[in-house]
Amino acid sequence: MARVVVLGGGVSGHTAATFLAKWLGNKHEVVVVTPNAKWNWIPSNIWVGVGGMTVEDVVFELAPVYEKAGINYKQAKALSIHPEGGEDESKPYVTIEYTDPSKAGESEKVTYDYLINATGPKLNFDATPGLGNGQGQLGEHTVSVCTANHAAHASNELDLVIDQMKKGEHKKFLIGTGHGMCTCQGAAFEYTFNVDHKLREEGVRDKATITYISNEYELGDFGVGGMHIKRGGYITSGKIFAESLYTERAVKWITRAHVNKVEKDRVHYEKLDGTLHEETFDFAMLIPPFAGAGMKAFDKAGEDITDKVFNPAGFMKVDADYSSGPKGFENWSPNDWPKTLQNPDYKNMFAVGIAFAPPHLISKPMSSPNGTPINPTPPRTGMPSAMMGKAVAQSIRDMIEGRADKPTHTASMAEMGAACVASAGKGIFSGTAAAMTMYPIIPDYEKYEYGRDLNGTFGMIGLAGHWVKHLLHYAFIWKAKLKPFWTIIPE
Repeated sequence: MARVVVLGGGVSGHTAATFLAKWLGNKHEVVVVTPNAKWNWIPSNIWVGVGGMTVEDVVFELAPVYEKAGINYKQAKALSIHPEGGEDESKPYVTIEYTDPSKAGESEKVTYDYLINATGPKLNFDATPGLGNGQGQLGEHTVSVCTANHAAHASNELDLVIDQMKKGEHKKFLIGTGHGMCTCQGAAFEYTFNVDHKLREEGVRDKATITYISNEYELGDFGVGGMHIKRGGYITSGKIFAESLYTERAVKWITRAHVNKVEKDRVHYEKLDGTLHEETFDFAMLIPPFAGAGMKAFDKAGEDITDKVFNPAGFMKVDADYSSGPKGFENWSPNDWPKTLQNPDYKNMFAVGIAFAPPHLISKPMSSPNGTPINPTPPRTGMPSAMMGKAVAQSIRDMIEGRADKPTHTASMAEMGAACVASAGKGIFSGTAAAMTMYPIIPDYEKYEYGRDLNGTFGMIGLAGHWVKHLLHYAFIWKAKLKPFWTIIPE
């Protein structure tokens, strides 16, 4: 019997674990280690953050689902990986510490035959002084929508500000990225326009100034170097598409910005040209930068090999070309990106979603004259993350069943497309959403004039997009709960 250990129960880890359990049955064991008791459909946290949904609408308990699937579930945090085993353990293993209240603080060694690192990100709020941790604790000055509970807190804070506006007060809203190396500009984009929509519904939009602040070089970059779309026979840049939306909704924007400090009513930020500025606010939601989960790695003798297994940010190395980064933007290639997500040194380890180390940025790297990097880091969430989880699960299944001795499936971001439906306001008849697709995710300027296939890359905004996003909310929670026919719902 083979044992597959999956670290993380988010989109990529949950996808990998549930498919493996279905394919392998009770002949082999699938173990999921995740510190969370609940699964969260993160895209809908945006709606929780404006009161359009509750926490209960976007989460569910993992234990019953994993019990039904025959998955051994451990509510715990992975601390270290021992890919060569140890002096007292011949098999590779991970050390975990339980977060389950009934076992809190207890540790355990969990051996494995195959390991999938799907831990997702550490929300690195500490990278920006004053940014806080999204939970309303003393010393923090912004809210967050990165978790369901963060979003619920954001909604409560938003309601307090709206109450003051209804009494005639004018308020300033600042939404965007809280550091020069952030990703997830899409979440900030969505929250900006959902706040705008909420304020209009409450009849107080005229008493608000909304400003979007971002580390993007220009609007519409989203960490993927921007995009071009073909509409009505014309080719339009994502910059124009985004700027039109911001202008129509009377949202101001600050781009090329690194927020380096947050105080009670203002942020301090550095622009790409090296100049320093301040922006005041009454309500701020700033996305923190991401880091790896912070696991260590040790060889059989107990020597620290963390630098061998992980990059400096804590993301696991896979079959990417890490020598390509220093070659410079003009020499980067889609071939730099990983295909099998397999660790090059330990062939039974894989990393998917945010947990894998990208070879370099997708957008062009930028630094201010002061040496401050100000550029989006590569997004690796949502649809691509789930596709990676499934592909790695397929490869491991084939290797366990003796069909192959190496990965049989690939999931390169340079060879896959992605679809995104970004909410611009929730409402069955008044809501809107920007529906966008791109192919491929990593632009290929040798193959395509604009980096991507314009027949597979488009964007539009309207009520229909909102209906699609609303339906996807229910479809993906249905899928994640392993309800009937869950496998036919695409990743």
